[in-house]
Amino acid sequence: MSPPATPPGLGPHCVGRRVVVRRIVRGETGPTGGPAMTDLLGEMTSWTSTDTTVRAEDGREVSIPLADIVSGKPVPPRPSVRLRVTPREAHLRSLAMWPDLETEPLGQWLLRSSGPSGGRLVARANSALAMGDPGLLLDDAAARVIEFYARRDRPAWVQVESGGDLDRGLVDLGWRPARPGEADTSFEIASVARVLRNLPGALRGPTRVSLEEQGPRLLATMAGPDGPVARGRAAVDGDWVGLHDLWTDPAYRRRGLSSSVVAHLLDAAAATGATTAYLQVRLDNPAALALYEGLGFAPHHSYRYLTP
Repeated sequence: MSPPATPPGLGPHCVGRRVVVRRIVRGETGPTGGPAMTDLLGEMTSWTSTDTTVRAEDGREVSIPLADIVSGKPVPPRPSVRLRVTPREAHLRSLAMWPDLETEPLGQWLLRSSGPSGGRLVARANSALAMGDPGLLLDDAAARVIEFYARRDRPAWVQVESGGDLDRGLVDLGWRPARPGEADTSFEIASVARVLRNLPGALRGPTRVSLEEQGPRLLATMAGPDGPVARGRAAVDGDWVGLHDLWTDPAYRRRGLSSSVVAHLLDAAAATGATTAYLQVRLDNPAALALYEGLGFAPHHSYRYLTP
């Protein structure tokens, strides 16, 4: 008897890869009267001339005769745990960055206000995090945002996921980009361990970085002959660490100073248990995007600010 035909899309080349397999369930009848079928998603662990074995998402090892396979194909790897958090959850991690942050919940939204940093108001600390359900009709929630910032003599801004339902809904209500002509911002995340592996020698370079701890916040500064030539800030929240305010003196760029600052910040955060790093970078800054991609950061989502 000839061996079963190889199902299109599957074969020994799929061993070690994530696959979805549609197969016949013997002894059961489907809704149309024919044989019942079911799909199995998991990692293919073996392939022989007669059957294949797939480790299901729940850990079960399932042996499937090739003759029972209707169709199948490789599928992309399952996203990492850090990529599966919602944009709202990711942004809530950044609250530790602002020591004097005032917050007020509006359903799942969060109204935020903070004093100037470096002589300016930081948008992430002075806008409503409009992600999730505000618990009100959208026009009523928008009015509450306007009232909150009017009481503080601040412009009413909301931070929304680019292209999301709330973004479109607020635009329909007449809200517009708070920074006309400015590109949206990418929220990027990475494994702390991976970034540090991609920065070999950055902790042992000839330049010295001073590190100051301020509770969950870290400040790294690299001194030059006439003052700081590079710096960066970080804030730790549980096992997440956010990088912020990364800066290098233009006269000292392309010398690896920013990489050294990042390495020192992440090394210190890792010592406290941080495993996931995040940062935010404008989508019209290709040099920074390429730098962070090379370090191991990947886009999680993009966001922008709207104002009435």
